[in-house]
Amino acid sequence: MKLILLIFIINIQLNALNFKVASYNVENLFDLLYQKTEYNEYIPNTKSKWNQKTLDIKLQNISKVLKGIDADIVALQEVESQDALKLLQKLNPKYKYTDFLKNEDSAVGVAILSKFPIQSSTKIEIDRFDKRSRPALLTTFNIDGKKFHILNTHWSSKKHPESKRIRYALEIYKFVKGLDEKVDYIILGDLNSNYNEFQTFRFDKKLNDTDGITGINQILNTTIDKNFIDKNNIHNFNKRVHYNTWLELSTHERFSYKFRKQNNTPDNIILSPALFDNTNIDYIDKSFYVYKPKHLYSNGKINRWIIKGKGRVHLAKGYSDHLPIVATFTTNKIKHKIDHTKNTNSISTLYDLDTVQNYKIKDAVVIYKFANNAIIKQKNDRAIYLYNCAKDLQVGNIYDLSVSKLDSFYGLKEIKQIDSIRFKKKDEATKYFLDAEKTDIFNPKYQNEIITNLSGIYKEGFLYFKDKKIRLYAKDKKLLPNEGQNVTITAAHLGVFKNKPQIILHKKSDYK
Repeated sequence: MKLILLIFIINIQLNALNFKVASYNVENLFDLLYQKTEYNEYIPNTKSKWNQKTLDIKLQNISKVLKGIDADIVALQEVESQDALKLLQKLNPKYKYTDFLKNEDSAVGVAILSKFPIQSSTKIEIDRFDKRSRPALLTTFNIDGKKFHILNTHWSSKKHPESKRIRYALEIYKFVKGLDEKVDYIILGDLNSNYNEFQTFRFDKKLNDTDGITGINQILNTTIDKNFIDKNNIHNFNKRVHYNTWLELSTHERFSYKFRKQNNTPDNIILSPALFDNTNIDYIDKSFYVYKPKHLYSNGKINRWIIKGKGRVHLAKGYSDHLPIVATFTTNKIKHKIDHTKNTNSISTLYDLDTVQNYKIKDAVVIYKFANNAIIKQKNDRAIYLYNCAKDLQVGNIYDLSVSKLDSFYGLKEIKQIDSIRFKKKDEATKYFLDAEKTDIFNPKYQNEIITNLSGIYKEGFLYFKDKKIRLYAKDKKLLPNEGQNVTITAAHLGVFKNKPQIILHKKSDYK
């Protein structure tokens, strides 16, 4: 009897199925049928050169990406028609099943390519009064005898304020909230929203017409009270919440799109709580990644589809302005414990976390302080900025601290709340400063360090030194040097703003 039971358990494990899901905005895959809804540069056989030869190259390039990812299900955005989708499917015959949806007056819609049978499709109307709005597509699959739902959506671009995207979020949340809590589903696509949109858009008056409320964070509930939902607490709320897979990557790796050379995450794979309940279908922890081989991404640039000049002419080169994102799921019935990031008591670990509860930092020395702000550092580890929570700390003292709130201000990692402080001993703060002559101050890993020994000339907001330059910033503009002044940094904060390094001056004594 025991032998039969053992064989049964082994068979369950062997029969368990892992499958990969990808989301990819292909940047306008149009067919060659004139339907009067095309963008001007995609009207077939005109001076823009959107013709058979160009379309064939576009299809081949997308197919190269699909073959490289080798996903079992691919959700696509910016596909014009069922005809365009069939042309892509023909080049990728392993995807036997397709789904497609768009409004008649829209230029593009959303689509699915799948190796698994499709059970049903559901249209989620976003704005029935706007004929150009993009409805969301819920596709239901039969995977290993289990139902799996993918909600593919493409939200309004940032030519529009946040209220436009909130319309999408409200209708989608209304729909998924009506699903049983045990239903396995994901929300994915081009949401035109960063995973941390509530942090990045709040100071943009053109975008923020919603008093700080965002569709992706506060409506879909990927955050609660400005804290991200994580895999530890996703089952602890009395409302439907969601987990955003971007949180699995280090901060500097979080991008699928570049805008003015800045990292953006408009493409998202957002998971329901049921994908963490060890039944039916589950998400495989830390399987999320951005697909970016060299032919798609190199030298800090995405190799997008190229259209040139006032005539908007296709050069028949490139891929898309977005990078594909990928996640893996399993039908494994064996209970598995998620290997969460361990609390190592180190500052460096904080840079890979977005939410913390009672996170212990041991032996942190205060190396810099102004007002209620400070920078702390551990020996042989990183430094981090304490924003408006360092009133009781003194420079040169070593402490054990308990941290309960983190933030990222345009890429600058901050501790925003400390719950306990234990003084241990005194130390010399200056020995923890970094010598700028011996340090690559443009390397992101040196964010929040205090640097010294950097000399140059201040011109038009930048410190020019050797053949390089770095921005000098001060909230109080009176702290900035005079134009053309020779400057030597003696002890200043090495910060970052929108992924670009800068030296932040907090006190006049930071330079001479």
